[in-house]
Amino acid sequence: MRTLIQAIHELGQRLGRDVNLMEVCGTHTMVAFRTGLRQLLPQNIRLVSGPGCPVCVTDANYIDAAIALSRRPDTLVATFGDLMRVPGSESSLDRERAAGASVRVVYSPSDALLLAKECPARHVVFLGVGFETTVPTVAWAIYRAARDGVANFSVLCAHKTMPRVMDALLRDQQVRIDGFLCPGHVSVITGAAIYRFVCERYYVPCVVSGFEAWDILKSISLLLAQLAEGRAEVEIEYSRSVSEQGNVAAQRLIEEVFEPCDASWRGIGTIAGSGLAIRETFARHDAVKALGVEFGESRVHPSCRCGDVLRGVARPSDCELFGRACTPAYPIGPCMVSGEGTCAAYFKYEGRIAA
Repeated sequence: MRTLIQAIHELGQRLGRDVNLMEVCGTHTMVAFRTGLRQLLPQNIRLVSGPGCPVCVTDANYIDAAIALSRRPDTLVATFGDLMRVPGSESSLDRERAAGASVRVVYSPSDALLLAKECPARHVVFLGVGFETTVPTVAWAIYRAARDGVANFSVLCAHKTMPRVMDALLRDQQVRIDGFLCPGHVSVITGAAIYRFVCERYYVPCVVSGFEAWDILKSISLLLAQLAEGRAEVEIEYSRSVSEQGNVAAQRLIEEVFEPCDASWRGIGTIAGSGLAIRETFARHDAVKALGVEFGESRVHPSCRCGDVLRGVARPSDCELFGRACTPAYPIGPCMVSGEGTCAAYFKYEGRIAA
């Protein structure tokens, strides 16, 4: 570890300029904060957190739609626990459940499907949120529901994919990214080849990183070496789990059940082709079509800077709400809610209120 840190400092000195490396994975963000890894880097090497937390980028109007479903007497909403406290325009699923709404925390989409089989009198809606990591499990639940004729199961889909948002960030004039620490979990499914466009179109190096502190430091050293040598390539540090082609079987299942669509990213806006919609073949298991779900206009706190934090143009401490009105106990923005949220990590490990 000491040798690796020394190599990073030597490369930082060799580059002789400020370097912004973005991690687009919430787990990387949390590990970097928890281990104090950021403090080990040279002053001119900065880790920037990006939109790698799926809960954080889920739009408020999606939460509003989920809340509306939970209030229906014949409907039960099933969700992962990390979505419970994410604020919508006026409330959260956690508050609604406390008031009597039908919300159940499950550990997998398969648990939600089993719930539908056990409760035939109620329609079970699973909240499908996440990147390519979780999409195959949701696709499999939809496929099984169609195969087994479970008509009272559907998914409210807000899945998003990683490449298009990376492209949007590189086109954003306010954002400066010199290299990407690419997400390991996503890449297990997609393969590393999906990042080639970043190198070819923008000449920005990419390294797919594992999740230990050593993995992240090694990945940083690989990125800095590419910058020092004038290269822009996709390298796989997380080679014990990630390949160039990824999980082909999972990719086929995703393609069978989902199709690309435009998606709204909380605090960022709509990015063309960055989302996944359920194909017409499985329309009876699409909550939007099966239950007539409508999405209204999102309303968020005007002073919340989660969008800027997710784009890497602001630190949590730059937000006037951070550590004051917005805390993990009383979150105003989603970045303070999720276990992978940058604001939550900063609050816990870097100091509650900036000087």
